[in-house]
Amino acid sequence: MVIAKNKLVALEYRLTDKEGNLLNENEEPIIYLHGGYGHIFKALEERLEGKAVGDTFCVTLSPQEAFGEYEEDLVVSEALSELPEDLFVGMEIDGYMEDAPEDIIIYTVTQIYSDHAVLDANHPLAGISLTFEGSVDEIQEIDEKAIKEILEHHRH
Repeated sequence: MVIAKNKLVALEYRLTDKEGNLLNENEEPIIYLHGGYGHIFKALEERLEGKAVGDTFCVTLSPQEAFGEYEEDLVVSEALSELPEDLFVGMEIDGYMEDAPEDIIIYTVTQIYSDHAVLDANHPLAGISLTFEGSVDEIQEIDEKAIKEILEHHRH
């Protein structure tokens, strides 16, 4: 069996930056529904098409193909009086941009000063080229009911 649309796929992988630094230490394997559902990066999924159990892969993605470019306008300074009292560096806070209050953004606290904190809504791997290297561990044929359940679960 090979990787094709509507197959459930399990991958063992290492994720590194362009200097070879390991970025996914102690991470679980990736398990995803193949077929353009957005469960993994499109460029990675395209390179996995047709591979079989035991096949290896090594795919380098540009920032645009992965978590996007680093955007300075996603970094904001907020008064401490507007933030939780138990604030700490690394804490994640829900927020929104002024021009799109209906879209929730997750900010990470990156710095805390005496009167304000710096919050960054960029993904921690934004702006970085990433290399996925690994092997195909398992490919499963699943029925329409299981496919619907996966897709419904993934929407929430």
